[in-house]
Amino acid sequence: MQLIIGRKPVLESLNSDEQILQVYIQFGQEGGIIDAIRVAAKKRGIKVNQISPDKFRQIVKDKNAQGVAAIKSFQKFYSLQEIIQFSKDKQHKIISSQDQISKTFPIILILDSIQDTQNVGAILRTAECSGVDGIIVTKHNSAPINQTVAKTSAGASELVKICQVNNLAQAIDELKKEGFWIVGSYLGNSKPYTEIDYKIPVALVVGNEEKGIRKLTADKCDFLVHIPMKGKIQSLNVSVAAGILLFEILRQRSI
Repeated sequence: MQLIIGRKPVLESLNSDEQILQVYIQFGQEGGIIDAIRVAAKKRGIKVNQISPDKFRQIVKDKNAQGVAAIKSFQKFYSLQEIIQFSKDKQHKIISSQDQISKTFPIILILDSIQDTQNVGAILRTAECSGVDGIIVTKHNSAPINQTVAKTSAGASELVKICQVNNLAQAIDELKKEGFWIVGSYLGNSKPYTEIDYKIPVALVVGNEEKGIRKLTADKCDFLVHIPMKGKIQSLNVSVAAGILLFEILRQRSI
């Protein structure tokens, strides 16, 4: 079982297809989001427990829980094929607006051994906002998708499709077979990130906070890109870098 904390993450989880077992609300909590949580829980037949501050603190250790928490049975993970199929369905969707016809391109985000839960949560939030079709995480040497991730993501962890893989190299090979081009964020022999044409099916790889993406992963990339730095520090926080890259892809595809 997993604990979800915070008003918005709990509301998002109730409005998704997550398996919520029960909701805890601390005495004295009021407001529009609290009312929305009660309504959403009632619609799904989920019990809402109103408990004392002392009892709430026993259940929820985080001081920033905003007086609301929920328990869900498990984190839902999708298979790689499910994410690929979802992205391909999107790729073939034709959008017509003012006699202009455009084709959408799929984008999958790969997190290669990112270990900080707050970084993962921030990346999930950015990924959801930028329209990412699915996220692939490594099973080993990666942060768990827990309550800290859910809270930092502001509920995005309940909205994005996440796939957990044992072997990232094999997953990348499968993506290539399905027509994806692999773009890795890499400080080595790479191009400025704005020099790539992203109007193709893209799987973007961002890596570990200290080491970046692994060499084996980099070797499998079709393109390696970096964000030029103007200061003395030569790297950005991985969640910031992921946001810059994702929104550059979005910008190019909107032109």
